[in-house]
Amino acid sequence: MRAFAASLTGAGDRADDLVQEALMKAWGNLHSFTAGTNMRAWLFTILRNTFYSNCRKVKREVQDSDGTYAANLAEHPEQPGHLDFVDFRAALDKLPEDQREALILVGASGFSYEETAEICGCAISTVKSRVNRARAKLAEMLSVTSADEFEPDGSAQAVLSVTSVAASKSCAMG
Repeated sequence: MRAFAASLTGAGDRADDLVQEALMKAWGNLHSFTAGTNMRAWLFTILRNTFYSNCRKVKREVQDSDGTYAANLAEHPEQPGHLDFVDFRAALDKLPEDQREALILVGASGFSYEETAEICGCAISTVKSRVNRARAKLAEMLSVTSADEFEPDGSAQAVLSVTSVAASKSCAMG
């Protein structure tokens, strides 16, 4: 078996690994061997199939020992972002209506404080106070201490940058 494996792999150490892997598969599937048939042929078939399976697998694998390839992936998994959004939506629904309305108008819809005050029919300082209290309450309910706790997807980054700009404006104005 080792000579056949060496002819397939071209390297002694890889041949040894292939033989070992084939024997482990054979041992694990010994129940599928039919008594009275050629065990040697059965083992060589397992060895050959294991070699070709490994070849197909290697074509799809990327060497990324230092993580640089993974860091350059264009898209991050959607599950954490989706779960964060579900939590955010539940927390947003728990806010008082006036705070939720002000936060959505300023943070999500992009209205200025002046436009929001006009829509809500109240003073600009009231809108700023409502937005500030809503943001603080959301952060408390979600146990968020910094923007770094969110997944680095495009939606989260956009929301965080709008929130940061709004927070900077509110700190500068009041």
